[in-house]
Amino acid sequence: MVLYGMEQAMSGGREKVLLYGYGNPGRGDDGLGPALASAIELADLPGVEVDADYQLTIEDAARLAGYGAVVFVDAAAQGEEPFSFVLVDDAAAHHLGWTSHSVTPAQVVALARDLFGCRVPAYLLAIRGYQFTELCEVFSPAAKENLAAALAFAKRVLLEPGCCFARYLRSSGPTAAGPELGGSTWKA
Repeated sequence: MVLYGMEQAMSGGREKVLLYGYGNPGRGDDGLGPALASAIELADLPGVEVDADYQLTIEDAARLAGYGAVVFVDAAAQGEEPFSFVLVDDAAAHHLGWTSHSVTPAQVVALARDLFGCRVPAYLLAIRGYQFTELCEVFSPAAKENLAAALAFAKRVLLEPGCCFARYLRSSGPTAAGPELGGSTWKA
């Protein structure tokens, strides 16, 4: 546990959670992650900090040290409907290749562990999308419904005392190590 987390525990406070939505709002349903992040930010949930960007970067690893948990939110072109909620397995993260353009949550968490000694539990909320077209800022009707379900789930979990995310995961199957989103999921 990082110093920040110990200070929170000692003061009786709750550790902060980072909710990080990523995706391109200009590519249709790819903007589901930032849209959920925006809605959570408007809800102003106690102990939850929100960030959003077009993609994850290696610099995001440095930010994780100040949190008790992180929830990445992204659109999924395949997978569970309306969304899946999986544990990010940083042990299975592949090393970064020659580009940092396609960094996965597992790689960010692994970098935080390897470079900063941060072992923050991380989860991926993958909202099922259907239309990932260029130059379209409108969600498909089904993606709108999935976003509403994912938002209700996220609010419920983030408001829970202690944010016990693990109880929403299934115990069988692989965890999300990269772009494949199969594995231990909570299904709506």
